[in-house]
Amino acid sequence: MTEPTPGPRPRPRAALAMSPDVASAVLDPESRAALDALCDLAPAVLDNFTTPAARAVLADTELLVTGWGCPPLDDDVLRAAPRLRAVVHTAGSVRGHVTDACWERGVEVSSAAAANAVPVAEYTLAMILLTGKRVLESAREYRATRARADWLHTPRTVGNHRRTVGILSASLIGRRVIDLLRPHDVDVLLHDPYVDEAEAARLGVRGVPLAELFRLSDTVSVHTPLLPETRGLVSRDLIGSMKPGAVLINTARGAVVDQDALTDAALAGRVRAVLDVTEPEVLPPGHPLWDCEHVLITPHLAGSQGNEWRRLADTALLEVARWASGEGFQHPVRRERLAFLA
Repeated sequence: MTEPTPGPRPRPRAALAMSPDVASAVLDPESRAALDALCDLAPAVLDNFTTPAARAVLADTELLVTGWGCPPLDDDVLRAAPRLRAVVHTAGSVRGHVTDACWERGVEVSSAAAANAVPVAEYTLAMILLTGKRVLESAREYRATRARADWLHTPRTVGNHRRTVGILSASLIGRRVIDLLRPHDVDVLLHDPYVDEAEAARLGVRGVPLAELFRLSDTVSVHTPLLPETRGLVSRDLIGSMKPGAVLINTARGAVVDQDALTDAALAGRVRAVLDVTEPEVLPPGHPLWDCEHVLITPHLAGSQGNEWRRLADTALLEVARWASGEGFQHPVRRERLAFLA
């Protein structure tokens, strides 16, 4: 006897689980209307699963559309949501709310991580090119002097021709940065212990050991997830081995980098840095990196913001539509791959 082919589901009972402010920002009225057309959407936005009202919603919910601010989906929550079968996340990492209990229940999970990777990679590309040209330093000097420097005496360390860019981790974002670098005349190195020589060749990069990546690169861009084994991965020794004037770009997690070592190197003028993330997320007001002329700190803005939220919403809507029609997710999150995701 042949197995029946999965078909379209009836309109699923769904709920939003995220901060109400996030729901308003990421899901504009048009997106909310499109989601309402795909499923029977509960009117409330759940950011606390313990209230009687939330438990009443969870009792019938088959699909949760989650976002930043979603509480953990632990055993207690799943007991209150006996019909829950799928989670569609409107952002990147699901590790903050998808627990082991979800995987053990067999809940299907999707994430908009691929969509969120786009602006992070764009930010990274921009910073690689701007720092290669020393745009920020030149603009600061120009503002101070109101006079043009002798451009014929520009050091040969300035510019992006045949610059060596090291990518730390072939994550979704790391791979997209590699793609964006293709039209540019740069040499790209990659360190990722899970990428072999054949795959590196397919990506158009040269795989190298970690120490070699830092020693040879003019710019190192960090894209590794924060795991117990990657905390402090960018060590004092690695930072000390970087070329004079080399650039460290971090859009991953602040704790991946030995921040004290980076601070010492930047204050000494040995390396430059672009930090979209720090440890802690907002540095104390008196931290020396704030006033270091060799460091640009941005407020974790590389990820989706403003009109880029629509990309997240559109990705989530497509996933809801696929799941409701029985097609399955285009961007599933697998439990066995979770440790490799940011």
